[in-house]
Amino acid sequence: MANTKSAKKMIKISEKKRLRNLAIKTKVKSLFKKASEAVEEKNLEESKKTLLAAIKAADSAVLKKTVHKNKVARKKSRLQKKYNELLASK
Repeated sequence: MANTKSAKKMIKISEKKRLRNLAIKTKVKSLFKKASEAVEEKNLEESKKTLLAAIKAADSAVLKKTVHKNKVARKKSRLQKKYNELLASK
């Protein structure tokens, strides 16, 4: 347990940051999952909408330093690749 006043304050701050980061990560994860499912269902309009939302959320998570930029780049690339294959097949 923290002894000093500043250490106690840091515990509160780190807990707030942890909860914020968890919410952001969960949002990004769920948006990528929705976009991936829309692409697999071959729903062109829905997949484009969810793809753009997922990319926007992921980029904002990188700016807030919640998720590493290379991880987001990899996920965006894989999802975009699936979407482009869907477009080519139509």
